[in-house]
Amino acid sequence: MAAERLYAEHGMFAVSNRQVSEAAGQGNNAAVGYHFGTKADLVRAIEDKHRGPVEQRREQMVAELLKSGPEKGRVAEMRDWVACLVRPLTDHLVALGNPTWYARFAAQAMTDPAYFNIVVKGALSSPSLVQVVDGINHCLPDLPIDVRLERNIMARNLLMHTCADLERALAAGGSMPHRSWRAAASGLIDAIVGLWLAPVTPYE
Repeated sequence: MAAERLYAEHGMFAVSNRQVSEAAGQGNNAAVGYHFGTKADLVRAIEDKHRGPVEQRREQMVAELLKSGPEKGRVAEMRDWVACLVRPLTDHLVALGNPTWYARFAAQAMTDPAYFNIVVKGALSSPSLVQVVDGINHCLPDLPIDVRLERNIMARNLLMHTCADLERALAAGGSMPHRSWRAAASGLIDAIVGLWLAPVTPYE
């Protein structure tokens, strides 16, 4: 989609509906407004297009994890839950092929107050994501609530902005630090697990 590419490469604020219409080969500059309504509606349509496959993959991973629960002699660990956070996104980016724009699009939206809620608050309504966050919290029963909230934000930003950086490098013909998205996912899982398990310094 032309809008997704333009937003990913230039940011939402810098791209007009006229530019989107021209990039999409539409002679009518009002085409975007006619088909989608406001820019927020267009951003929501792009996000919805990607959220479905990511959510479906996460639901599958969570179901598999719960199926191999304590009755099967295995207790889900922090790394298992973090994998359910990371791999649905990286698997989706693999499925899209190269180049992709979704990670950069979402990272742009997350930093724009006008569109933050569309991407972040919308994702937080996902039942499977709620299960993942609950699973992570269950692995850290003694972590103070304010630290949980803080590290949730850190983990979300680390995941999306790292994927956006890797996506940008691939689109530019550069090389990734890892051989594949799967390897990049493993690195992200390592980092996010480390973030969650880091010691808490008492406030002064």
